[in-house]
Amino acid sequence: MCASSPPPEQPSAKADGDASHAGNDPAAPTPPKDPRHALGRLGEQLAAAHLERLGFAILARNARTRYGEIDVIAFDGQTLVFAEVKTRRARRRWRLSAEEQPLAWLRTSQRARLRRLAAAWLHNESRNRPTAHTIRFDGIGVIVDEANRLVCLDHIEGAW
Repeated sequence: MCASSPPPEQPSAKADGDASHAGNDPAAPTPPKDPRHALGRLGEQLAAAHLERLGFAILARNARTRYGEIDVIAFDGQTLVFAEVKTRRARRRWRLSAEEQPLAWLRTSQRARLRRLAAAWLHNESRNRPTAHTIRFDGIGVIVDEANRLVCLDHIEGAW
């Protein structure tokens, strides 16, 4: 858990709604208007980068199915991972209470929903799916500070 471990050394990450993305490029994504949405996108970006460091290729972020959206789908050649990402903003950098831990907010209903979303994504005939030996459902909790710097990232492989 992040509460007792020091934060990993990471460069500062910018939120999607940051001015660095607001150039004249018409193909650039529109910045999210809701700060919670921007925080969630930042957490997904940091989680995807973490999975890439572990050797996974990111197949999709925010993959839409008819039942909803999967935060991150990754594949390492053998294991297909469907990850639910929970992001929190820490007001301070020291010990966080149990309620402040992002993965504490991952409810049973959300776990069942992710299984349903994964089945829908795999069932979609129009998508070129990888052949995996293992399918895994991971929970990734991300905590950033007020300057959008990574404070802690908890990754639970096979969370359910």
